[in-house]
Amino acid sequence: MTDHVGQRPSGGDTRGFPDSLAITPSDLGRRVSVRRVLDIRDGRPVYGDVLGTLLDWRGGRLVVESRDGSRVEIAEESVVAGKIVPPAPVRRGRRAVAAHLAPSAEELQAVGARGWPALETARLAAPAAPWLLRAARGFTRRANSALAVEDQAGSADLGATARRLVEWYADRGLPALAQVVDGSPAAAGLEELGWGAEGHAVLRTAPLSALLTAGSEGAAGRGVRLERTPSDAWLAEYGKVSDPETARAVLAGGPSVWFASVPAGEAEGGNGEDGEDGCAAIGRCVVDGRWAGFAAVEVVPAARRRGLASTVMAALAERAAQEGADLAYLQVEADNGPAARLYDKLGFAEHHRYHYRRAPQD
Repeated sequence: MTDHVGQRPSGGDTRGFPDSLAITPSDLGRRVSVRRVLDIRDGRPVYGDVLGTLLDWRGGRLVVESRDGSRVEIAEESVVAGKIVPPAPVRRGRRAVAAHLAPSAEELQAVGARGWPALETARLAAPAAPWLLRAARGFTRRANSALAVEDQAGSADLGATARRLVEWYADRGLPALAQVVDGSPAAAGLEELGWGAEGHAVLRTAPLSALLTAGSEGAAGRGVRLERTPSDAWLAEYGKVSDPETARAVLAGGPSVWFASVPAGEAEGGNGEDGEDGCAAIGRCVVDGRWAGFAAVEVVPAARRRGLASTVMAALAERAAQEGADLAYLQVEADNGPAARLYDKLGFAEHHRYHYRRAPQD
């Protein structure tokens, strides 16, 4: 079982590191450049640079993931410099693309995977494509499916990949599922192999500023509560939990996670004491560098059409902005019309679509 980052630390102790080290453990999820000593030759150090996303920093090591999905472990003692690297420049003029739409589908799929981490992960080795395998005792498709590394899917033996996926998930008593971007080589290849399509979804993005104003007055007046772990009342409203221990481990995973709730009594004008009639509305947000990922936004039927969904998201957005995020994303079922209308109003645009492929039964 692999380690996961957990909640974002509030800071990092970099005493003893060179002044050129401008990153700390609090920069988890950000794009960084790290220079470290690879070797000593003829009494002189040989340096190497790593560019990618800072996934982990603890136990005397850093883990940086590059755009192709490969991970590099770096010993703290070998680091001589490090800095935050801005996202790739956004095109200007006629081909200008808003910052939240500029990243590739593969980049955002990786961000989404970090924000909804499985309990166990692994990567396939050649000749199979180095897809990310994820398992979490069956809690949600997202945490129990293989995530394709799209830019390498066409160069690897997809048949070998499919066989390895089936074997890996069978060993864990789970069906073999793959999360693929619509129209991608991986989706087409698995379709040719007879893997059926299901779970069609849309990944939407927006500037975080669009959410900061939506429902902000309601957030202040309705006492949205923010916590680091989901309460029993929060899980009860989420309603997709058969194994609370597993659900909490997945939901609370990610770089920096917040759970929002509006107590039912407070939403109805009561005193809002803990446990009073459960939650009227809930939501979850994970902060990963400049990205804030929203999920599990639910409102009980009796409290709908009061602006509680946008209220919850505004409160979460404010906290994410305090941690340095400026872009937002969420993933929603393609046929969820009410959610689509809400997210349209909040400024979310469709970035790309994805779905799951299930291995055929013998």
